[in-house]
Amino acid sequence: MNRLFDAPCDVESLSALNLAFVGDTVFDLFVRERLLCQANRPVNVQHTLAARQVKAAAQSAAAKAVLPFLTEREAAVFRRGRNAHSRHKAKNATEGDYHYATGLEALFGDLYLRGETERLRALFEIILETAGEETK
Repeated sequence: MNRLFDAPCDVESLSALNLAFVGDTVFDLFVRERLLCQANRPVNVQHTLAARQVKAAAQSAAAKAVLPFLTEREAAVFRRGRNAHSRHKAKNATEGDYHYATGLEALFGDLYLRGETERLRALFEIILETAGEETK
């Protein structure tokens, strides 16, 4: 995935929450594209299926699935995201799930901004393999 807006970006200087801000959308795009390519479902069905996969509990499970496969640098980015303090309170999720989800989002944001498309795809594939096929 090439960056869509290819402006210079100092990824190292971005906060974990800013990485998560972008990573949330990147993860959502992976999920939505996969769902669309699977079937031409009604939009409300697509939305329901996507929401199940991008909610904090599902992202937390996804994070736990990829943790053993992360490089040292990626694990450090994940931990920064997981440990970031946000004023936002988790809705419909445990605090732990919310923090793990933020870690995963920060990781996806970091990889996206670095242009590491193949790594994003590989991690998403691991998530799909370990999470099972909830969307069938």
